[in-house]
Amino acid sequence: MKVSDILRVKGGTLYTTSPDERLEVAVQTMAQYDIGSLAVMEHGELVGMLTFRELIETLATNNGQLGGRIVRTVMDDHPMTCTPETELEQVRPMMLERHTRYMPVMDARMLMGVISFYDVAKAVVDSQNFENKMLKAYIRDWPEEETPADPPPQLRAAR
Repeated sequence: MKVSDILRVKGGTLYTTSPDERLEVAVQTMAQYDIGSLAVMEHGELVGMLTFRELIETLATNNGQLGGRIVRTVMDDHPMTCTPETELEQVRPMMLERHTRYMPVMDARMLMGVISFYDVAKAVVDSQNFENKMLKAYIRDWPEEETPADPPPQLRAAR
């Protein structure tokens, strides 16, 4: 399974912010849409990711205050990315190794979407459930072996 399969199921909605946006506005956007990340775009290009991780770190180091900061000051300006053609078997260890919960999907310099660790886990579980269902159907339809009522004549004589 490829990342493009996840994007196809997930849909095309992409939430972005500007690096010069106030953190308060970015937080309101994330809360309004119940999302954990915003792609940070400048002049049509991805320049970073803002996730709840950066927000919590900012709150923790500033006594619970965002302090009028802008997105650029706290965003991850070197997010790990993948392409639509990246296989899920490659994405999972990448996300685990860097503790990344959100990964931008890039086609050359164009942002195609953002996948989350949840999206990846859901795709794996759905795939396994489908495979299990197919295997169970295959086993249920397994042809029964014929059991001869009487052995062939040559075996009858040998008894």
